[in-house]
Amino acid sequence: MKFATKLKTFVATFKRELKVYQLVLKDHWTPRLAKFLLGFAIGYILTPFDFIPDFIPIIGHLDDAIIVPTLIVLAMRLVPKEVVAECRLKVQQTSLS
Repeated sequence: MKFATKLKTFVATFKRELKVYQLVLKDHWTPRLAKFLLGFAIGYILTPFDFIPDFIPIIGHLDDAIIVPTLIVLAMRLVPKEVVAECRLKVQQTSLS
């Protein structure tokens, strides 16, 4: 598989997952802690500062790659599987329309 094809697949999957996370945040069955963790992960990506400054070699650039996915995984484990499945189905249905 060519790199460009893999990249397009990754970007499409990433966009779809972001939409799923948005729906999960809006769902009233999502626990508050999960909403907080997802919101914090999104906020951490968007804020201009880092807990570990980027000028520190290696670790400074890895903090985003470690903190954000960890927060997302923890949050999604707290969300009932039915809610996640329903959100994924909604995203899939809207993408087919």
